[in-house]
Amino acid sequence: MWNRSFLILHGVENRRPEGHWQHELAMDLRERGEQVFYPQLPDTDRPSLADWTDAIRSELALMRGEKVVVCHSLASVAWMHLAAADAASANPLSADRVLFVSPPGPKAFDWDVIAGFTTTGLHLEGLRLAKNAVRLACSDADPYCVEDAAEHYGRPLGCEVDVIAGGGHISLDDGYGRWPSALAWSLDGSERLTPNR
Repeated sequence: MWNRSFLILHGVENRRPEGHWQHELAMDLRERGEQVFYPQLPDTDRPSLADWTDAIRSELALMRGEKVVVCHSLASVAWMHLAAADAASANPLSADRVLFVSPPGPKAFDWDVIAGFTTTGLHLEGLRLAKNAVRLACSDADPYCVEDAAEHYGRPLGCEVDVIAGGGHISLDDGYGRWPSALAWSLDGSERLTPNR
């Protein structure tokens, strides 16, 4: 019987490369005997919101015990859309804890590849994103969220926020290979996300 399970969700154009902090997190959790789902979401170069949310639902259905979800970039917004769609449902999202890392801001959706994921018209206030805890880790220098994710997402969502100074998009190119604080938060939701220095 699993006491908990983890779902790790990547962003656009991400093929789960070795070395990326999400890949390393999946490996580190598995080495500890944890149950980890780390799917390749469909059509990563030209994603469809409907296809991604369907895939995420399928993965969620496999999870057991405490359900911990870790989203990077576009997956964060996909999760918000999923929560909004489920708000009126008899079966709302069943994750216990969710971590959003570097969700793209409004201007990023000018890119036609991800335009279908736009947060315009999405009412963030009051969204039930998890049963217990939601945390946002964002950078003060993210080229994909020039609007300041802490303000644009953190405030309306009412979640805990960790700002990573100079962290860029918190990706492999920004020095985020193995990220010890992501592992620490995954194992203990009271942990804060800190820079990889």
